[in-house]
Amino acid sequence: MSSLPDQFHALVIGASGTIGTAFVDLLERSPRCASVRGLHRHSSPAIDFADESSIAAAAQALAAGPRYHLIVNATGVLHDGASMPEKRLADLNYSHMQAIFQANTFGPALVIRHFVRLLASERAIMALLSAKVGSIGDNRLGGWYSYRASKAALNMVVKTAAIEVARTQKNSVLVALHPGTVNSRLSQPFKGEIIGRPAHDAVTDMLQVIDALTPADSGSFRSYNGAELPW
Repeated sequence: MSSLPDQFHALVIGASGTIGTAFVDLLERSPRCASVRGLHRHSSPAIDFADESSIAAAAQALAAGPRYHLIVNATGVLHDGASMPEKRLADLNYSHMQAIFQANTFGPALVIRHFVRLLASERAIMALLSAKVGSIGDNRLGGWYSYRASKAALNMVVKTAAIEVARTQKNSVLVALHPGTVNSRLSQPFKGEIIGRPAHDAVTDMLQVIDALTPADSGSFRSYNGAELPW
C-alpha cells in the first residue's frame, strides 16, 4: 500500500468473515500500516446490519480516534444455509429478498453514510465488496435474483455516493470491488473449495488494485485483477 501515507490507519468491517479476516491479517503485516481496526457483530463496538442503530453507533464510537486512510466493507451474504440463491422466478419470496438486500445493500449503504466522514483528509479509500454477478451488462446465465439485484443496487449506491463525496472530499476514492471466487463458507455449496482461491491471494490482489486507484477512479466497479467491470 505504497500510495497511502506512511503509518496509515485501516478499518475492516466484516472482519470475522473469511475475506475480512484476510484483510486484517495482511494489513497487520504491512510495516507501513500503523493500525488495523476490525468490526463485526461481536466486536467492541459491534456492528450488525440487522440493527440499523449499531452502524451509526459504531461510527460514533470511532470518531474520537484516528482518521482512516482505508476502510473496507468485507461483508456479504449469498445464502444462509436454509435459503439458497433462487434459480427461477417461482423461488422468489419477500423474506429471503429482504435478508439479502439488508446484508448486501442496506447495511453497506449506511456504512458509507456514517463512516465516510471518518476518512482522512489526505488520500483515503473506501472499498466495498461487490460481485461480478451484480453486473447487469455481464448477466448471461440468469438466476440468483436477490444476490444479483442486491449487488447491482450496491454498485449504484457506490457510484452515487462517490459523486456526492467528491464535492467535499476530493482526495477520497469510493470503489465497488469484485473479489473473484474465494474458498469460503459463502462459496462452499458451489464448489468454492475446488474453484475458489485462498482468501489471502484474493485480498493481496484487491489491495494492489486499491493501491493503484486515483480520485478519478472513484465510483468505479473493479475486479480483483484491476479490470473495470460493466454496470
